[in-house]
Amino acid sequence: MDKQFESLLEESVKVHGHLCAGQVLGVRMTMLGLREIGIKDPKGADRKQIIVFVEMDRCATDAVQSVTGCSLGRRTMKFMDFGKMATTFLNLSTGKAVRILAREDSRRKAKELFPHHDDKYAGQLEAYRIMSDDDLFEVMPVQVTLRPEDMPGRPLSRVACGACGEHVQDGREVRREQAVLCKACAGEGYYSTAKPFFVEVRYAK
Repeated sequence: MDKQFESLLEESVKVHGHLCAGQVLGVRMTMLGLREIGIKDPKGADRKQIIVFVEMDRCATDAVQSVTGCSLGRRTMKFMDFGKMATTFLNLSTGKAVRILAREDSRRKAKELFPHHDDKYAGQLEAYRIMSDDDLFEVMPVQVTLRPEDMPGRPLSRVACGACGEHVQDGREVRREQAVLCKACAGEGYYSTAKPFFVEVRYAK
């Protein structure tokens, strides 16, 4: 691979903490996605023109963040919990978007390229460096529609949950009849409290 790839991979490894096949795949996936949507300088001149949607919470996601500079905190990275090795790259200035999906058969091809490796991950690490983009990825032109409350910038709304009183930003509240609830109080929470609490639901006027 070229010097740009090696430099980006080295930087990504520093962020992630170690070199692995996922880092190689993530860096290459991101380089391809950026080329496809016409982003040349994601951390500089083009930094306000890109949003990425990552579908996995795995090693490759750190590579996507490292190469693009996008992050959850900047609201330029969106985590879509689909469990797939895929990322969608969106150019906000042109509206062009592509979804890059890692090909499942790339694992088999990697094993064929380096059959002497007892450790399949070591073989994948080497193979993913030299395999073609076509062998590694599927490129899908897609359309992405972003709501105003999903864009970077200051919160557009802030409301109090009618049950627990905690505040919810950017339209993430749940409206049930006349009640305004946070997702946790609406039964969509990922946690439970140590001691159950019961409060009267305050209805929105």
